[in-house]
Amino acid sequence: MTQAIPHVLTIAGSDSGGGAGIQADLKTFSALGAYGASVITALTAQNTRGVTAIHTPEPAFITAQLDAVFDDIRIDAVKIGMLANAGIAHAVAEALRRYRPKHVVLDTVMISKSNHALLAPDAVAAVRDELLPLATLLTPNLPEAAALLGEAAATDEAAMIRQGEALRALGARAVLMKGGHLASTDSPDWLIQESGTLRLGGPRVPVKNTHGTGCTLSSAIAALVAQRSDLASAVADAKVYLTGALEQSDRLDVGHGVGPVHHFHRWW
Repeated sequence: MTQAIPHVLTIAGSDSGGGAGIQADLKTFSALGAYGASVITALTAQNTRGVTAIHTPEPAFITAQLDAVFDDIRIDAVKIGMLANAGIAHAVAEALRRYRPKHVVLDTVMISKSNHALLAPDAVAAVRDELLPLATLLTPNLPEAAALLGEAAATDEAAMIRQGEALRALGARAVLMKGGHLASTDSPDWLIQESGTLRLGGPRVPVKNTHGTGCTLSSAIAALVAQRSDLASAVADAKVYLTGALEQSDRLDVGHGVGPVHHFHRWW
């Protein structure tokens, strides 16, 4: 007997070390009961210590991958991660306008955990102007939100809310401002929607293995929003899943640098 499960597409870069990017997204989809498809926007030579090289396909090949997936597979939600450059961002935006998926979670990946640039400077405007208006949910950390707005990064929750509202005014239906960069004992996020703002508190988990946290959260939201009637519950449960993946990350012994979170902590 066939089982009806949501189909979720990740459009992102590949992490050869397996902890972030496409690899983290597909693991997260599987852990949360979704079938994962992928469009690879960049190949990174990467491990737990950092990124050593990046290769980007031509935008036409990104379009070919997108057409191949959408022409054959029902897609219930899309997660967008690393886009690398303006040409790729434009190709993705064109495809989304053509195929009109119901849910689009846009994770504005700009800098790797090891501080390697993953988005060309000229691509920031393309992401802001072309992709942000297509997003069901935008999930920036504080430096990314600041870069999109051309402002200094928020240093308190009031500034987080203000910047989130400014980003939503640029076209995104909702914005999740991630507070991991705040100098605070917890790690609060703020969900800004037309209906109002919602504070989603969470503990700051003191672990070494944090590689792929942003990718994992955005892909968890994409997997869950395809199965829920409201965005807020999908975001809240995605945060619970990520907290567990962080708390159990020391059960994994991967590499010699910043290791990955434990995507299958509930089952292993």
